[in-house]
Amino acid sequence: APTAITCFTRGLDLRKETEDVLCPANCPLWQFYVFGDEVYASLSSVCGAAIHRGVITNAGGAVRVQTLPGQESYPAVNANGIQSQVLTRWASSFSVTRSKNMALEAVGRTVSTARPSTGKRPKKPLDKKAGNKDCKADIAFLIDGSYNIGQRRFNLQKNFVGKVAVMLGIGTEGPHVGVVQASEHPKIEFYLKNFTAAKEVLFAIKELGFRGGNSNTGKALKHTAQKFFTLENGARKGIPKIIVVFIDGWPSDDIEEAGIVAREFGVNVFIVSVAKPTTEELGMVQDIGFVDKAVCRNNGFFSYQMPTWFGTTKYVKPLVQKLCSHEQMLCSKTCYNSVNIGFLIDGSSSIGDSNFRLVLEFISNVAKAFEISDIGSKIAAVQFTYDQRTEFGFTDYTTKEKVLSAIRNIQYMSGGTATGEAISFTTRNVFGPVKDGPNKNFLVVLTDGQSYDDVRGPAAAAQKAGITVFSVGVAWAPLDDLKDMASEPRESHTFFTREFTGLEQMVPDIIRGICKDFLDSKQ
Repeated sequence: APTAITCFTRGLDLRKETEDVLCPANCPLWQFYVFGDEVYASLSSVCGAAIHRGVITNAGGAVRVQTLPGQESYPAVNANGIQSQVLTRWASSFSVTRSKNMALEAVGRTVSTARPSTGKRPKKPLDKKAGNKDCKADIAFLIDGSYNIGQRRFNLQKNFVGKVAVMLGIGTEGPHVGVVQASEHPKIEFYLKNFTAAKEVLFAIKELGFRGGNSNTGKALKHTAQKFFTLENGARKGIPKIIVVFIDGWPSDDIEEAGIVAREFGVNVFIVSVAKPTTEELGMVQDIGFVDKAVCRNNGFFSYQMPTWFGTTKYVKPLVQKLCSHEQMLCSKTCYNSVNIGFLIDGSSSIGDSNFRLVLEFISNVAKAFEISDIGSKIAAVQFTYDQRTEFGFTDYTTKEKVLSAIRNIQYMSGGTATGEAISFTTRNVFGPVKDGPNKNFLVVLTDGQSYDDVRGPAAAAQKAGITVFSVGVAWAPLDDLKDMASEPRESHTFFTREFTGLEQMVPDIIRGICKDFLDSKQ
């Protein structure tokens, strides 16, 4: 008989190589943390993965779970109402298929599981009102309304944008689109919330008037990234934000800074360039590499070229396919690319050299899970005894390799234990410079004993400053101190192990806790 599990059961909680389990009905979707597609990281919810894969519905049902080796990369894919998340690396994986036992009870009633996950999923007829559910995206078309393009080509541009909008499959549960016109001053023509049907969008695009003026694309891109994607204007939580920038010729201002701003706001910038500048015109272009500097990533995926505005129908489908490729939206905000994690490390004499190395290994394993870059997640470390020493700050290292190297090179201090003062020091000197940044702030405090000073006041001040605190205790660390430091709910932010070797087992839970807090903060 299959084993009944809960909404929270993860792949790593199962002990058999192949196991039949029974998922309950009506698990709230927010309880699902899923990493990958087809092959899922073992810290994923089993039932969430099964719904994501189409093996069962939210009515629950029987699932066969197969343990698999770990992978280097788990993609983020939106499927069946579940948005999975990207994970760079994990030690073990699992797959889900339909259980052979089809007559199973879920929460007191018989349910049938969905189609098997093998092979391609059959396409359902598109519900025009709901739209294309496989292409959930919030898209701003930033069209060129400058004198560069002129009235005639402006109308051809509108026709092309209309065709793209129709093929996207706009609907209440599919893509939502809006339009911004770039000219002397940017103008938001309509927002995401204004229209959720293709015919309404087509009519609105048809009615757009030509504004003229300089093509201040950078100004318009920055304005769109900062003002367009708000909840009040129809942006949806957890849905990729995309700006498709149309440039006829070249921009008359700098767009590199605007591209940086867009990335900081979690926006994926595509540039569709039409009619490259001629040799004679190149002297008028501020930066001939403007496309590579403005797009989300300079990997070829986010740039798109058309030779002319005439005969553009063949370019519609390839662009739509790009816009619907959720796993490629590298600039979307996730818990892996949008957090600052500070590690506050106890360097007291009671730890010892060998255990201190295990602490550093624990920190490295947590840091490895995150996408560290100048516009992504950032890591900092402070060591403390009675004194405090900043090992490195959030802006010191902006690649994962350099961060991991810096962690390995931390030298053990040895001394007493003043955790409260160390928390105050870290809040002030490490988190202070980044408190107004776009990332969510986390502090992981690691200690093995009683602090000689108060920890409750400094921890409360850190939390008031917007820092979520996880406390990790080893050996003789008092549970009361650990709970006093931890954020609410304290039970899920407090960790303890008797031995330093037990730190390794906490890594998935710390990562999962950070991601849960990140997602909850976006609700």
